Amino acid sequence: MTNFVTVSQLVEDNELKVYSGEELLKDKKVITSDISRPGIELTGYFDYYPSERIQLFGQTESAYSRSMTSNNRYKVMLELCREDTPALLISRNIQPSKEILQAAKEHNVPVIGSTLPTTRLSSMITEYLDEKLAPRESIHGVLVDVYGIGILLTGHSGIGKSETALELVKRGHRLIADDRVDVYQRDEKTIVGEAPKILNHLLEIRGIGIIDVMNLFGAGAVRSKSEIQLIINLENWSADKNYDRIGTLEDKRTFFDVDVPQITVPVKVGRNISIIIEVAAMNYRAKKMGYDATKKFEDNLGLLIKENEAKTKNDGEGK
Repeated sequence: MTNFVTVSQLVEDNELKVYSGEELLKDKKVITSDISRPGIELTGYFDYYPSERIQLFGQTESAYSRSMTSNNRYKVMLELCREDTPALLISRNIQPSKEILQAAKEHNVPVIGSTLPTTRLSSMITEYLDEKLAPRESIHGVLVDVYGIGILLTGHSGIGKSETALELVKRGHRLIADDRVDVYQRDEKTIVGEAPKILNHLLEIRGIGIIDVMNLFGAGAVRSKSEIQLIINLENWSADKNYDRIGTLEDKRTFFDVDVPQITVPVKVGRNISIIIEVAAMNYRAKKMGYDATKKFEDNLGLLIKENEAKTKNDGEGK
C-alpha cells in the first residue's frame, strides 16, 4: 500500500494558508516528496508534466503568468489542474490570480500558500514529505539520547532495557521511546527513531507500571525523535561466550539500506549498565572526531613489539 499525506495534514503541520478548496483538503493525497515548479508548462509544454506532484508557484512563475493574456493563463491553469494534482502551492504571500482560482475550482484542486520565500518553502515541504512518506518499521527496543547520541537499546524482554533507560534519565539524559520504536529512513545515511503516539513520553517499569517521564522529570528528560547512531544489544552474561575486550570486532544492523554500528554488552550482577552506555556514547563521539582508542592500543602494541625485537637483536649481537 502506498504511503500518502493528506493536503489537510500538510497545511496544518506547516502552517500554510488556504486560498480555495478547503473542503477538498482531507481527500487530496500527496504520494511523492518531489515538488514541481511549472516553468516550462506555463509555455504550453505538457508532454512530460508530473501532475502527481505539488505544483509550486514562486515569484518567477507568478511574474511570467501575469505577462500572459487572461485567456491563455486560464487555459494553462486548466492543463495544470489534473485529477491527481494534490495542490497548487504559492510562495511569498503572492495572491493567486482569478484564472488560477477558477481553474482549480473547476478541477477540484486546492490552492494553498505561504509567506516563505520559494526556495525555503520548497526545502521545508520536501523535508516534511520525505519524513512522512518514508518507509517505516516498528521494532522492539528502547531509544535514548545520551550526550546527544541516539542509542537504541535492544535485547530480550526482561533484560532490563527500560530500567536502564530510567537510570539514564535520572543521570540527565533523555528518553525518546520505550518498548516500541518507529524507525524510518530520513536520507541515504540517516535512520531516525520515534515513539508511537500512544507511547509518547511513557516508560514501563515492571513492578511499578507505566510512568510518565515528562511529568516526573520535566520536559528536558524527553525528546520526540532522534537519529539512531549506535545500537547496544543487551544480553545475559554467558561464561561460554567470548566478548569483545579490545573493540576490534565490528558489528552492524541494517535498517532499509542504512548500516548502523552495533555492540553487544553482557548483563550480569555488579555491572552498571547505564555507566557503560554513557562510556559507549562518549567513545562513539570520540571516534567520530578522529580518536580511536583501539587503534592507539594497537599502535602502542606494535611499537612495544618492535622495541622488544630490537632489544633481543642487540642482546644477541652483544654476546
